[in-house]
Formats: sequence, structure tokens, C-alpha cells
Amino acid sequence: MTNRSPVSKTVIYVLLTLGAVMMAFPFFWMLSTSFKTVGGVSQLPPQLIPNPFKWENYVTVWEKVNFGRYTLNSTIIVVLDLAGTLLSCSMVAFGLAMFRFKLRKPIYIVMLATLMMPSQVTLIPSYFIWKTFGTLNTYYPLILPSFLGGAFGIFLIHQFMKSLPGELYEAAVIDGYNPLQILIKIYIPLCKPALAALSVFTFMGSWNNTLGPLIYLQDKSLYTLPLGLLYLRSNTDANTALLMAGAVIITTPVVIVYLIAQKQFVQGIAFTGLKG
Repeated sequence: MTNRSPVSKTVIYVLLTLGAVMMAFPFFWMLSTSFKTVGGVSQLPPQLIPNPFKWENYVTVWEKVNFGRYTLNSTIIVVLDLAGTLLSCSMVAFGLAMFRFKLRKPIYIVMLATLMMPSQVTLIPSYFIWKTFGTLNTYYPLILPSFLGGAFGIFLIHQFMKSLPGELYEAAVIDGYNPLQILIKIYIPLCKPALAALSVFTFMGSWNNTLGPLIYLQDKSLYTLPLGLLYLRSNTDANTALLMAGAVIITTPVVIVYLIAQKQFVQGIAFTGLKG
């Protein structure tokens, strides 16, 4: 690779810095607005730094609008979704990658084909299935599907397992390990980057899921954070500052999780061949 000149490096850094500022500014504006008063939101010229700071916006959202309860509900769903997704996808991916059985390839191809099917196609049939089982207005429709495996998660882990040396499985069998022991003691520790990437995708999808809870939940005490934000928006007493405070509460965990798992996330994407 040829060495770039100082001028070209400077231009690249300036462009990257401008791009980073443009990406970060909406988040900064959301955070700034969440501390403003009602008059400060509509003030011209706009205030970048609120004056005065209204910390009570977060207290109002957390206590009076019941965002504390919504946060607990979302946390319960996300934790169970993560557990179900990682468990089911790891087991299915391990079986497809390591075992040779009849119809293995057709099953894998059909599974991948489901990735091209929009979720809206199965929305109505899924609703009537859960209605038949009497599970509407519960968390079952939001949690149980994760324990049945997902095509994207299976593909992600399957690709990573296929990149590992095949001799690992053979050596473990010779040492007397059964398939479950091989999965738990050997392959899962080696698949940490792929599992971390899947965890981030699952967390973001479950934490930000709006359509599922909107369809299946009617009781306000069962609302998740996205539904809580919708409810806050429909409340005539809510102002823009309160909406931004709620948005900050929803966004902050996603940013924290991504920053913590960033290294493993990038490794998992690179090793599974999903990078562009």
C-alpha cells in the first residue's frame, strides 16, 4: 500500500471528522432538548446549551409517565430474548455445521430463503395463532419465537463454526465428548465474537421493537419503552422536551451495549463474511 501524503491524510481526517459530527449532532440535539423548558424548545435562535437546565423532565417521564415500569418490562423481554436466541441458534447452527444427515442442505436453503420474506407477510397468521392459544396481552408472542431459532442468527453462527478447523470436532469425539459437551465446552467459547455480534443485533431488535408489542399488548402496565414513548406522544400534556427525555432513556442502553461489545461485534461480522 502506498503511503499517503500529509495533505491527503489531512483531507481524509477532516472529512471523517465532519461525517462524525453530522452523525452525532442529532443525538446531541436530542439530549440538549431533553433538558429544555417548554419555552426553550421553541426559542429562536435555538439554544445548543439549555439555559436553564430542567432536570425535572426526566423525573416526570420516569415517575409520572411510568417509564420505570416500561424499562423493567423491556429488560425482561430483552433478557429472555437474548437467552432464547443464543441457545436455539447455537444448537441449530452446530447441528447444521457438524452433522451430516439427509436433507441437510435443502433444510439450510429453505431456512435462508425465509430471510427474504418480509415480516409483514406472517404478521396476520402469527396474530391468529397466538390468539388461538389465548396468549394475547401477554409476553409469550414476544419471547417464545426466540427459543425456536432465527434464520439470521443460525446463519451467523453457522458461518463462524464452518470457519473453525474440522479436526476440533473429531478430536473431541476421540476424547469421549458427546455432541452437547462439544458444543458447550469447545464451540461456544470459540464462537464468542459471533455470539457477541448476534447479541447486539438481538438486543437492538428486541429493545426497539415497536410493532410486536403494539399488536399483542393492550394492558398499559405491560407496555415496553417504545410503546411508552408512543403513549407519551399521544398525551396532550406532553411537550417536545418530555418526548426527547423519553427518547434519551430508550437510546442510552443501545449506545452503551454497542460500545461495550464493539470489538467482539466487529470481529464476529468480519469472520462470518457479512462485511461489505
